[in-house]
Amino acid sequence: MIASRETIFALSSGAGRAGVAVIRLSGPRSGAVLCALLGRDTMPKPRHAIYAPIRDPKSHERLDDAVAIYFQGPASFTGEDVVELHVHGGRAVIEGVLDCLSRQDGLRVADPGEYTRRAFENGKMDLTSAEGIADLIDAETAAQRRQAVRQMAGELGTLYEGWRARLMKALAHIEADIDFPDEDLPDGIVPVVHGDLRAVNDEVKRHLTDNRRGERLREGFQIVILGAPNAGKSSLLNRLAQRDAAIVSEIAGTTRDMIEVHLDLGGFPVTMVDTAGLRESGDVIESEGVRRATERAENADLRLVVIDRSDWPNIDPEAARLIDDKTLILINKVDATDSSAIPASWQGTSVDGRVLELPVLPISAMTGQGMESLLQLLETRVKEGLDFAGPVPLTRLRHRRALESASDHLDRGLQTDIAELAAEDVRLAVREIGKITGRVDVEDLLDIIFGDFCIGK
Repeated sequence: MIASRETIFALSSGAGRAGVAVIRLSGPRSGAVLCALLGRDTMPKPRHAIYAPIRDPKSHERLDDAVAIYFQGPASFTGEDVVELHVHGGRAVIEGVLDCLSRQDGLRVADPGEYTRRAFENGKMDLTSAEGIADLIDAETAAQRRQAVRQMAGELGTLYEGWRARLMKALAHIEADIDFPDEDLPDGIVPVVHGDLRAVNDEVKRHLTDNRRGERLREGFQIVILGAPNAGKSSLLNRLAQRDAAIVSEIAGTTRDMIEVHLDLGGFPVTMVDTAGLRESGDVIESEGVRRATERAENADLRLVVIDRSDWPNIDPEAARLIDDKTLILINKVDATDSSAIPASWQGTSVDGRVLELPVLPISAMTGQGMESLLQLLETRVKEGLDFAGPVPLTRLRHRRALESASDHLDRGLQTDIAELAAEDVRLAVREIGKITGRVDVEDLLDIIFGDFCIGK
């Protein structure tokens, strides 16, 4: 355990008025400060709740009646002595207790993420588990919560540490061959361990080919609404959001910038994006909106191409250029005309020459006709894109880059029978995987990782 010179404190529950607020202390003076607040000389029994008045040790002013719990290190979240004060959640109570703590010797306000950082530094968790805590705090849907809980519980760290241990064993065999050439060792150690290296490398490559499901689940499934001006894109966004998120007007070019709405579809996070109508324009601002719409659509997980019923079966050339197998075609304004002649699918050729057969849905963004079918189809597509059975997937770009680098080193190591060269590549692969869990010197990463946390976490 790393001995911390300072004792930190912060509000660990959410800001704002509530029934109960939790103020947490961590560090060597936590127990002494608790005794001072309670007006007692002996330490409370660890992990037992005490309900008692807490007072300012200097002025003896009664601050609140609180529930206090003392966790003796290392059996605590941070691995240090920790105190939790459960006080009433009014602003004046919280500010009074925090102000009192700020005037105690040896205490200071915690930095963002400092509790979790201390837990990592004291060996209570690895970096992937710490990141899982951050994801759990930020989770907005059931799917995000499930993924974060699995990562926080150590599934990802266990997987990576398993690979690292197997590579370390192979590296030890290679280095034994280098350091003790005169010993009675099997001939050609490097070819012998190639099988172990190849097995790990294959598992890493399979892990990387996850279609970025974990990262997309954290960030949200991106759905972009495209189409010509006045096709009904903004009306569709408002219907899906169930509120007036975008301005609807008969004037072409009303939407000039992207409008985002965050939805929960079947427990999965979705970002729905309304874009500028795709057309040539002499207006500088509208042209920039069209450029941004095109760029966002090219990187989307799903595209909804909205076509006015009166224009069907003609598809706007700008929209047609973006049609691929990640596209749904929506024929809007069917409330004004007969929709029976609209086919259930559209066949065509993508810009890269592939033959496509895409679903066609008749809808009315004005009346809601066809929206239930659209929502069911969207939920299915989102679930197919984000749902993931098996080991917890990659959740961050830094994990992906480290594993890609490790795989590159293993690819190179597998191409040589020279022990010294193979050892160096395996050593570098071990280091890259160690960066993910924190098993190597990652001081330059820590400020970035824990800086994303809130104060009090």
